Amino acid sequence: MRLPQILHSLHKRLQKMFEKRTEGGESATPSIQDIAGRLAEEQQRLRQLEATTAPKERTLLVLGSKCVGKTTAINKFFDREEHATRPTLALEYSFGRRTGSGKSPQVMNVWELGSLDNAEQLLEVPMRTHGLQQLAVIIMLDLSQPQRFWTDLECAYKGLRDTAQQMMEKVAPELREILEQRTMERVGQRNKEVEKLDPLPFPVVIVGGKYDVFSGFDPAVRKHTCRCLRSMAHLIGGALLFYSQKMPKLAKVLRDTISHMGFGSPAHPFRSHVVDFNEPLCIWFGADSWSKIGDTGTQSVERIGATFGVEVPQLQLEKQKLQETLDPSKDPGFKESLIDEMRSQKNEELAGLMRDVLLRGKFESVQT
Repeated sequence: MRLPQILHSLHKRLQKMFEKRTEGGESATPSIQDIAGRLAEEQQRLRQLEATTAPKERTLLVLGSKCVGKTTAINKFFDREEHATRPTLALEYSFGRRTGSGKSPQVMNVWELGSLDNAEQLLEVPMRTHGLQQLAVIIMLDLSQPQRFWTDLECAYKGLRDTAQQMMEKVAPELREILEQRTMERVGQRNKEVEKLDPLPFPVVIVGGKYDVFSGFDPAVRKHTCRCLRSMAHLIGGALLFYSQKMPKLAKVLRDTISHMGFGSPAHPFRSHVVDFNEPLCIWFGADSWSKIGDTGTQSVERIGATFGVEVPQLQLEKQKLQETLDPSKDPGFKESLIDEMRSQKNEELAGLMRDVLLRGKFESVQT
């Protein structure tokens, strides 16, 4: 939902309130103090409604490029030991629980989408299961392959946008007001560029992974890549963070960000604001602008992608390569001794049957 629509709906609600006051015999021309008071009352009502309907758990959806470190980041956050990380095939679920002093336990559901190829239905599972009110999303991209990551970013954004639009059409008016208010607070209610944004109704953090490799690229490639990611993050009302598991400082920021999105603490996981393309970017919600990025006019996903495609040509992989998947039964990370032995036995039996069929066919051909 575009922000002009949100502002228009808020204006209509305020207009109705003053119409009611006019019908009651009061002045039809409210003062600035009246308008400010009514607006404060409306915001207080929404906060109270949000407090009474707030969920006891939150949900984090992690998706993006393959082999960029999504599983590693999740395992590090949960302090899980990593011997050999297995590739995520479809959609994996895990959860964390935190108990504070004198407070009810907080639960964070974590869903990881392994691949963006034909994953529209899988993408809907965590969003429809837990709802939009408690959802946060991390889109992790492979900065070591700037000539390929745009496809992943565009696919992830469109999947999230389409599902969110379908769900927003069916939510209750009270929940819609809460989501719209949260969106305004994230992007900044005083932001003069709100009409040029198209934010999603839940927080999204774009994470550029493998920054240790990206930092050694040509300055022109780094400049255009950073500009593209800043434009996309600003357009959807998101935050932007560069990350590398090999760089402890950046790994800690991502860990704090996951904790913030799942448990609400720390309150400010981004302890610095960095926009220089020579440094790892770190830009919180509502902290960027088109003028700072260097873009003018109304932006769109298509325009951002087209501009980036000219500056950093994107590789178009063959369809066969895109559909090509490894056999998980032969992956050492998926070893299951009992199942592997049974499968080996069945393969030998099948090979024996194939040999018998071939020999029988040759024998019959000789007789004829």
